[in-house]
Amino acid sequence: MKACEDTNRLKGATMTSDDLLARHRAVLPSWMPLYYDEPIELVSGSGRRVTDAQGRSYLDFFGGVLTNMVGYDIPEIREAVQRQLATGIVHSSTLYLIRQQVELAEKVARVSGIPDARVFFTNSGTEANEAALLVATNYRRSHQILAVRNSYHGRSYAAMGVTGNRSWSASALNPLQVAWLHSGERVRGLLARLGSDEQVDAAVEDLREVLATQTAGDVACLIAEPIQGVGGFVHAPDGLFAAWKKVLDESGILFISDEVQTGWGRTGEHFWGYQAHGVTPDLLTFAKGIGNGFALAGVVGRADVLESVPAISFSTFGGNPISTAAGNAVLDYLLDHDLQANAARVGAILADGLRSAVGGLDCVAEVRGKGLMLGVEFVRPGTIEPDPAMTVRVFEACRAGGLLAGKGGLYGNVLRMGPPLTLTEDEAREGLAILVDAIRSSAEVA
Repeated sequence: MKACEDTNRLKGATMTSDDLLARHRAVLPSWMPLYYDEPIELVSGSGRRVTDAQGRSYLDFFGGVLTNMVGYDIPEIREAVQRQLATGIVHSSTLYLIRQQVELAEKVARVSGIPDARVFFTNSGTEANEAALLVATNYRRSHQILAVRNSYHGRSYAAMGVTGNRSWSASALNPLQVAWLHSGERVRGLLARLGSDEQVDAAVEDLREVLATQTAGDVACLIAEPIQGVGGFVHAPDGLFAAWKKVLDESGILFISDEVQTGWGRTGEHFWGYQAHGVTPDLLTFAKGIGNGFALAGVVGRADVLESVPAISFSTFGGNPISTAAGNAVLDYLLDHDLQANAARVGAILADGLRSAVGGLDCVAEVRGKGLMLGVEFVRPGTIEPDPAMTVRVFEACRAGGLLAGKGGLYGNVLRMGPPLTLTEDEAREGLAILVDAIRSSAEVA
């Protein structure tokens, strides 16, 4: 009886953000971070704007960590989900035919660039990478993996094992034998001072040495992000993946392109991040934007590779009727409105504007990224020493100015921006003005 009374009391209460924060801290683990000194609850959204519980509106430049790819409250997506809901079938499991799943798999296979492709749907990028690693290790009969420093591939056991960022490595245990390659870091590190061509040559030499000294030769795969998301939008020179794959092909080692954050035209110049390198991966993982907030992810790869799993396997919720209804609507909208071209056009406004306005400040080490996947790295003036405190000041100043952004990087000193791909030119200029003001005012405080 007391439990019912408590429930009714909570239902009838008007909760403030402070109440919600206290409740959050009372029942959720402390290792789940909340943004901002005063965390906010988002209660509504439209287009590229969201509103918090206090009625404050924000221009969203982070999109639920690059997930709300086409924005908020998009009629075409809402209506597609409502049509599926109206059938009464929210879930059936993949033990039955799912029309929405088959249709989306056909589309994903077609746009993947991988010949004779097969698609397996999951719920998240972590699961997609786990599935890709499962496939690759079965295909090659090896648990040896090549991964890249500063990478992030997920929070589960194997995905965490190939994550090269200590802040996100919650366990020292690992079911895989991993050898690490240098990233495309251009601010610090052994390859940072090299030109693009020299960096590619040095990275290839590094790969050959790692294969010769840290492996038994029968490596399963290399997994890499075209642009490292959590790593602060660091990316290697174009062409590196092709140079790596030439070496991998000598031994039949598979290449997995983790496109969880770079896929679907976000980089502007290409539909997939791997295409900047002139190479086709054996497996490609995707997630985030394709569901536009609905849980949807997966792996697509060559049939002979993806069919190598020797036992029954499926994902209970992966590719369910609701999420794939959303995914079909998202992909159709993306292609019909050529959002890749918009990402290139509007992203250039932001990148060029940032480089012009703040790129010369001695606290800014680099403005980097492609399309609508941009980062600003902050350092202590006159050095390359990371300055996470500066990043926090800019981050909070952006929020105060009405702009939501993200944080990241190996040292927590990178401001990350991944707005919806529907961002308009006027909104880009509005956000740019807030960013420039936040960076300049924060630099003066320092």
